[in-house]
Amino acid sequence: MSATAAIDAVLEKAVAAGDVPGVVALAADDRGVVYQGAHGRRVLGGEAAMTPDSVFWIASMTKAVTSVAAMQLVEGGLLTLDAPIAPVLPELAERPVLEGFDAEGRPRLRPAKRPVTLRHLLTHTAGFAYDMWNADIKRLMERENVPGVISCRQAALQTPLTFDPGEKWHYGINIDFVGRAVEAVSGRSLQDYFRAHILDPLGMADTGFTLGPGQRARRVGMHARLPDGGLAPIDFEVPQQPEFFMGGGGLYGTGVDYLRFLRMLLAGGGLDGARILKPETVAMMAENQIGDLQAGVLQTVQPTASNDVDFFPGMSQKWGLGFLINSEDSRHGRKAGSLAWAGLGNTYFWIDRESNLTGVILMQILPFADQKAVALYGAFEQALYQGRMA
Repeated sequence: MSATAAIDAVLEKAVAAGDVPGVVALAADDRGVVYQGAHGRRVLGGEAAMTPDSVFWIASMTKAVTSVAAMQLVEGGLLTLDAPIAPVLPELAERPVLEGFDAEGRPRLRPAKRPVTLRHLLTHTAGFAYDMWNADIKRLMERENVPGVISCRQAALQTPLTFDPGEKWHYGINIDFVGRAVEAVSGRSLQDYFRAHILDPLGMADTGFTLGPGQRARRVGMHARLPDGGLAPIDFEVPQQPEFFMGGGGLYGTGVDYLRFLRMLLAGGGLDGARILKPETVAMMAENQIGDLQAGVLQTVQPTASNDVDFFPGMSQKWGLGFLINSEDSRHGRKAGSLAWAGLGNTYFWIDRESNLTGVILMQILPFADQKAVALYGAFEQALYQGRMA
């Protein structure tokens, strides 16, 4: 059996078993695409077959794009990693730290010990947290009727810090502020900046914050995992007239597009004549930027949105400037020092520079870190690496 056929069999088996309604997966090395497959249906029970150009909400896979945008502006001298970000984003000048709640349930707030920097934001060490993985932020947002960030409403970005900048790693709304910093210093909306400096140069015509008619016709429906293990289609769409472009999770796109973005990073910042970042910038983004802190492990407080998250149990995990870094070889094939992250609807990618391989696998299922979706992600990775060794 060829390597392509072996990967096809893995993906088709998951669809036939009802583990996922449909899936798109792609991989590439420095020579080009080495695998591309689409299996199942765009919507459970629907007629439209999944295709490589199907459009997914890629959610937090947006973060890598926003991080690249910010590092372009660091290269250009318009942003600085370690200076206070407040002159660029006055809204972060005096963001307080939440220390808990008093006897009446009011939040106890205090001034932060140090200013927030761009490096803090890019590494999720600024102190911000998502409500689905932080009970105190969830409680505060419910008490004060703060909308969730997926609403794309300005009020969603008004939450306090949960610790002093630089003292912990906690996944949160940090990259939404990075997106705002990109807008502030470039003088362009995040959508326009992405289009001019990343998406158009890389030929990513199907990627954006808003869906055109062509993309909408190919959009993959979201599904919910039911208590019995089954799946049901649900209505879901990121607001198409947002109050702010969600740099932390607002993009829609295709696997074909995103693989071009990944190939650019695998190649050190350039692809097909388009130079997006300098090689030394990509190398810096791929290095541990959080010292002795640990990253990657999240405990859910909102099970309908996310399961517990730990993609490398028992392994020390680090964070670069936009990416999770595994400190040891994974059991599925990628080497230590690879870069990765994911999106809430169970979309995943990794970049293994040592093995010269990058991959992306896309589904549309909630909650995040769905066990069957994660198992398929691992099986795809394993089949890909085994195929290269055959």
